[in-house]
Amino acid sequence: MAESAQSSSDTTIQLHGEEFWPLSGKPYFDIILAKTHVKPYYKLGIPAKLHPILPSCSFPTVLTFAGKSWEMTCDGSNKKHKGLDKESWKAFIDDNNLKAGDGCVFEVMECSSTKLVLRVQILRGDIPAELLEKEKGDEAEKPIIL
Repeated sequence: MAESAQSSSDTTIQLHGEEFWPLSGKPYFDIILAKTHVKPYYKLGIPAKLHPILPSCSFPTVLTFAGKSWEMTCDGSNKKHKGLDKESWKAFIDDNNLKAGDGCVFEVMECSSTKLVLRVQILRGDIPAELLEKEKGDEAEKPIIL
């Protein structure tokens, strides 16, 4: 059974050392990691819905998770594709033992012409089969029986 604790100073919840919190209302994007995001390709593009707030040049980017930070560069020079540098993204993936099927929520905490800071929540991919089937639409009309 998962242990949970809520801090009295904020609404962060910890489950097995992972951090979860309500989104603040700032821009965010979420992804389910696919093979292209992890070993061996290590690629992450920023979704087009965030492009209007991003600089149109390469800019420093920081990912924060569990009290740690990963500094990287986001290439914003291409109008259609803005992505994180492969080596730094690889370090984030490897340091957090991420794999295809894990989910990430990236919330913009700071965005200027000189820096982008994204706070990350990691959702491990241990999703029950019943929910995966519902997601695919296979079980859309049937209730989940526990």
